[in-house]
This record gives sequence, structure tokens and C-alpha cells, in this order.
Amino acid sequence: MVIGGGLHGASTAFHLAQRGARVIVLEADYVGRHSSGVNAGGVRTLGRPLPEIPLALMSREIWHRIVETIGDDAGFVPSGQMKIAESDAELAECQARVDLLQTHGFTHEKIIDRKTVLALEPAIAPHVTGAIWVEDDGYALPFRATAAFRRAAQARGAVFHEGTPVTRIEQSGARWFAQTPAGRLDAQHLVVTAGAWAGELAAQVGEPVPMHPEGLMLMVTHRAAPFCRATLGATGRPLSFKQFDNGTVVIGGKLIGIADLPARHGEVDFARLVKSANTVVDLFPHLRHLGINRAWAGVEAFIDDGLPVISKSRRAANLTYSFGYCGSGFQLGPGCGKLVSELVLDGQASLPLDAFAIDRFPVPA
Repeated sequence: MVIGGGLHGASTAFHLAQRGARVIVLEADYVGRHSSGVNAGGVRTLGRPLPEIPLALMSREIWHRIVETIGDDAGFVPSGQMKIAESDAELAECQARVDLLQTHGFTHEKIIDRKTVLALEPAIAPHVTGAIWVEDDGYALPFRATAAFRRAAQARGAVFHEGTPVTRIEQSGARWFAQTPAGRLDAQHLVVTAGAWAGELAAQVGEPVPMHPEGLMLMVTHRAAPFCRATLGATGRPLSFKQFDNGTVVIGGKLIGIADLPARHGEVDFARLVKSANTVVDLFPHLRHLGINRAWAGVEAFIDDGLPVISKSRRAANLTYSFGYCGSGFQLGPGCGKLVSELVLDGQASLPLDAFAIDRFPVPA
């Protein structure tokens, strides 16, 4: 039984069902309602915390063969990703980052100078001093990707129940029970991929996690003539920026709105959206008069140390967690679903997950 029907839940269900497991997924709202449907869609290995890099690189391999994996391209475009420096100090910061990665054996991030940035993206403002460039990164369409993993899981026998919030979990004997408004459901193994609501379920088992919800926002502009190929971020300020083939521009980058966890609702903070829009105009002045078509928000979980929980329970048998991706979980969805399926079916994952163990947090006395 998987609790949570976002990308991580749908990917976990797919990988479990692909290996012959009988899977049911319980989703409180509808599949892809929150962080999986409202993120910027970055397929990004760039800028990851060191412990996440092996997971991100493995997951990126799945993205590059996504049609072969789930029968849908999920809107994946290998556009490359660029993290822009706007001063010499920021470029030095980027260089230090790349040097650090190289000491750990990672070479996917590369420094490029201002001339190369302008050759790749001629429309960008001339004050840019350089960037970190990852050629094999890109973007996909979040809701389409989540729905595609759902369909692929269903084709292999997984059953999804939407509008089915889980209020309580408990273990009795060898079975796990999930209490929902529609009654109690049970399974041998429980996987919690419930995003911002996963912490409440983990606490019921006696494994509290220091985390809080945020309302992540996105906005989409009117159409513009083609001017940008890569997916862009910034070094000194929040930004995730891309232009689709239809000319619209998607602007995100962990833009924090308003989160109402009990109401399961994220709300747009327009003052913060204006600040992000100004960042885009600084980098692409010709967009100054481009209108915003729509904006929206969803709820995501942020863990205090900035890393997700991807872990078997340390207090209960047959319980596995995958949550708290801090606004950066979309790219990891295909790979982490596979790793979680390995935890469930094999007892251990094919990549080390010690950094993401749930018992890294002390239990309050």
C-alpha cells in the first residue's frame, strides 16, 4: 500500500508493480495535485547537495530513456541547465562549487565563461559573467509525467484511489492498516510518499521529522517569440526559468507562497511573484512588457537539514518512507521510485541511502 499519489508515489507504484507486487495507492486529493503538479519541472542534477548527486545522476538516466520505461515522453526535453552568475563574486562561487564536486569525483557540472553563455543564450543580459552548465539536464511536464507513471503502474495492475485521505496508520500483527473516510484498508507493507502530510504519519509511528510545509508557486506568461533554449537558474537569487515550444515562459524556482496544511491548500503570494518577475526582466530586458497568463501554488514538505527521508522505518517492520524533497524532488521521482521498490522487495537499495535515513533525527524525550 502506497500513501500519496504524487510523482514519487506513482513511480514507486510503477516499479513495485513492474516486479509483480500487488499495489494500491491512496491519494487524498487527486494524483499530482500538490508538489508533483505545481513544480517547475526541472530535470536537474545541477546544484544538488552532495548526498543527492548519485540519486540524481541515476534518475537522469531513466529520464533519458523515459519512453522506453513508461511508454510516454512525459514532455522531457534535454535542454541543458545553466546556473547563471551575475558578478565576479558569484562566478567565483560557481567555480568553488565545481571544484568541490571534482574532489568527490563528479564532473557533470562545468564552468563556462560569459562568451559561452552568450553563445548558448544570445538574448541574455550582457552583465552575466559566466555560469555552471550541465548539458544533459533539462525539463519535463510535471503533471504529464505524474499521470504517465500512474498509467504505467495501472497497466501493470496497480490500483489508485483518489479522494482517499489517510488519517491514521497502525500495525497489527503482520499487517498495516490505513484509516480513511471510506473505511480501513490493509496491506503487508506500507510506503509513505505523502509529501507535506507524511510527517504526521511518521509521527504516529514514533518517528517525528523536523519539517514544515511551504506553498510553492509557479507562473506562466503569454507567448513570446523564441529566445531561450536552456533551462536557467541564478546563483544569487531564486529562479527557474524556461521557454516552451509554444512560446510561453514558465517561472519558478522555489517561489514560496502560502501553505495551509489542514485545508490541503496552497495560495499564491503575488508580492513574491513580482520579485521573481523582476529577476527575469533583469536577465531578459526585452520581456519587460510580457504579461502573466496565470499563477498557481501547491504544498510541499521542507525538512530542516535540506535532505529528504528515503528510508525503511527504524521502529516498525514493513514500513518505508519517501518524502520531504524540499522543492527539488521532481527530477528524483523516477529513480527514487525504483530505489524505494528495492527497499520494499529486496530489503536494501542499489545505491547508498544512509544520508536519508529517518533515524538521523533525535527523537524528543
